[in-house]
Amino acid sequence: QVQLVESGGGLVQAGGSLRLSCAASGRTFSSYAMGWFRQAPGKEREFVAAISWSGGSTYYADSVKGRFTISRDNAKNTVYLQMNSLKPEDTAVYYCAAAGSPSSYEYDYWGQGTQVTVSS
Repeated sequence: QVQLVESGGGLVQAGGSLRLSCAASGRTFSSYAMGWFRQAPGKEREFVAAISWSGGSTYYADSVKGRFTISRDNAKNTVYLQMNSLKPEDTAVYYCAAAGSPSSYEYDYWGQGTQVTVSS
């Protein structure tokens, strides 16, 4: 059973930074793509960033491009989301997700989420 546990959320002022972490267990972490999503109150969950199994390819939503960086440490079974220049509109619950099969970006496994609140 794949388990994903996020950490690193919190309250930060606009312009500040946070780093989210997602620790994975239950299967060979390095074989699968990973992603971050977020859901703001009253809105649908949206894609934020994704990273290939090797870390060689990364993808970002236009709204976070240039401000957020996704990375992974396969030795630690952990994926990160470095968030800089945070804006109030980045306020949301952030979820880590793991692809269901190698070479796929369809996410079958989800963490419980971590709250990020950006004050103006």
